[in-house]
Amino acid sequence: MSPLGNASKLAGGHSNRVTSVAFSPQGTILASGNEDQTVKLWDVNTGQCLNTLQGHTHWVWAVAFSPGSHMLASVSNDQTVRLWDISTGRCLQTMYGHTDWIWSLTFSLDGCTVATGSFDQTVKLWNVSAGQCINTLYGHTNGVYSVAFLDDCTLASGSGDQTVKLWDVSISSCTTTLSGHSKLVWSVAFSPNGQTLCSSSEDETINIWDVKTGKCLKTLRNFRPYEGMNITGVTGLTKTQKMTLKDLGTLEYKENQ
Repeated sequence: MSPLGNASKLAGGHSNRVTSVAFSPQGTILASGNEDQTVKLWDVNTGQCLNTLQGHTHWVWAVAFSPGSHMLASVSNDQTVRLWDISTGRCLQTMYGHTDWIWSLTFSLDGCTVATGSFDQTVKLWNVSAGQCINTLYGHTNGVYSVAFLDDCTLASGSGDQTVKLWDVSISSCTTTLSGHSKLVWSVAFSPNGQTLCSSSEDETINIWDVKTGKCLKTLRNFRPYEGMNITGVTGLTKTQKMTLKDLGTLEYKENQ
């Protein structure tokens, strides 16, 4: 069956904020997740909505296509992972196990495993064919906002605990904890050659890490207009003006600092 499915009844755009997008491996279909609790499939060339996938009961936070297959995964605030047949729009599996919102997901390179990160502070690994959780990775002390596979064994996760962790999923062990951000880590991504990992944070920086050594190679940031300027003892400023200047990078030292 064509992915057009029941498009005549459910065609059209989302009715709320779009939270995530993903291309199919062939680049011809785009999937989008939304706060309207649906996933939509779009024809990239025509811009037409091909199908609307319904089943989640809360916001959909992330979507991902399986490598080289006709399967899509989605995760939601309803604490479920859903696997979809994109040719029919049918939900193949609904997987339960997380105890809080699920923020992120990624397929392993062979397409056999899905990893998910949740606000319950865990990463879960799911067997795609069986539709079951095969392992839970513990170690983060805050929600997990992003996950990415380097290969079928190495996984990265970024968390609200301000760290990035590298895992060997074959032994369910954290091999390295990357510390350097000062606020929550929103996203992680491996370079195409697999030698570096990037992480982005609410601290307004992007860190580039050496995967083998765990060393931070470079920090990318946009310096603010008054970065480092000392306004200690400056008079004539209101509290609001001081707060604005601090947002722009100024420093003010208190007596006990």
